[in-house]
Amino acid sequence: MSELRILQPDDDGALRDWRHVHNTVIPTHHLSMDDVRDRVERHHLEVAYLGDVLVGCSTVRPPADGTATATVIVRVLGPHRGRGFGGELYERGLARARESGTRVIETVVLASNEDGLRFARKHGFVEIERYLLPGDTVPYVDLRLS
Repeated sequence: MSELRILQPDDDGALRDWRHVHNTVIPTHHLSMDDVRDRVERHHLEVAYLGDVLVGCSTVRPPADGTATATVIVRVLGPHRGRGFGGELYERGLARARESGTRVIETVVLASNEDGLRFARKHGFVEIERYLLPGDTVPYVDLRLS
């Protein structure tokens, strides 16, 4: 049995924790609480704890209308990387995406996040695109599960 306690954020405390992980791992795109509240309505979010210690979070963006492509994003705080927690969150996100009839799985990683890119490639993702959002200086990397 896993050491992680993984839950869907359903109160402001858990949403703040999800936001903290997101904003720490993606420092170029800080989300407000309103942004997070919007995302929890559109996507499947999870937050992970080791006991009471915040470890990471994940997002599953379901397929958009007319597509069979879902996006699975896993974020683990630096001190907790390399311990299998990202893999556990990824497997949960992958299962969730496939439940929705997804045939194509993608992810997105900030180009400066070498750990995240290494993780994605290790799990079979290949780069399909790099792009900058308006005003950003660090590109995002879209990857697809091959």
